[in-house]
Amino acid sequence: MHVLAVNSATSVASVAVVNEEKVVSEFFLNTSKTHSERLMPLIHELLKYSDLELSNIDAFAVAIGPGSFTGLRIGLATVKGLAFFTQKPVVGISTLDGLAANLPYAGGLICPVIYSKSNEIYTAIYINSACGLERISPYLAVSPKKLVLLLEQFDRRKITFLGDAIDMFSEDLLKKLGSGLRFAPKEHRMPKASAIGCLGIEKLKKGQIDKLEKLVPFYIRASAAEEKRKKGSVQAK
Repeated sequence: MHVLAVNSATSVASVAVVNEEKVVSEFFLNTSKTHSERLMPLIHELLKYSDLELSNIDAFAVAIGPGSFTGLRIGLATVKGLAFFTQKPVVGISTLDGLAANLPYAGGLICPVIYSKSNEIYTAIYINSACGLERISPYLAVSPKKLVLLLEQFDRRKITFLGDAIDMFSEDLLKKLGSGLRFAPKEHRMPKASAIGCLGIEKLKKGQIDKLEKLVPFYIRASAAEEKRKKGSVQAK
């Protein structure tokens, strides 16, 4: 089974082809170009260098959020279009789940943090258990300070941070977490499409296929435009 995976939930654009045995190929760009400029060319080149045609792809996996509102819409629209054209199944994967899956052998707590434009971070807390990666908190949109307060409740366990929001933590906040604090190495710190694809294969094996019309971005919180509309509706009443 060849799965084409896309992750455009953050400033990183990543596409990959994976199967049950290996990561066949992966392209990863952390540059200033927009996803609308680079996503389809990346997919085209990925298939070309993988010696695959679109018809060889058996299913699609896509990061559905949380993350950039624009990036999520572009990624979902691209994958849904390909799935509709090929009539192949598609699965949506949490961006945070995919990010935490970058560290399959990490001990202690795994804490992916994704930048949100409202001075908050998108996050969740994970552990690697005997059953694999396990999420032990809800998906959250919180300030760095609130996340530190939450992590302090875990008895000073080792904590590994990864993601693009690490710089939002001040030294004072990080000191509160003690000597067990670690940061993932640069090569594992950012979202990867290969992780989305591997988690996608797990869902596909369980028959957990998403319907195209019901596959929508997972935002955790409303966009600024939606919040503005809600406030306007309340004031109108």
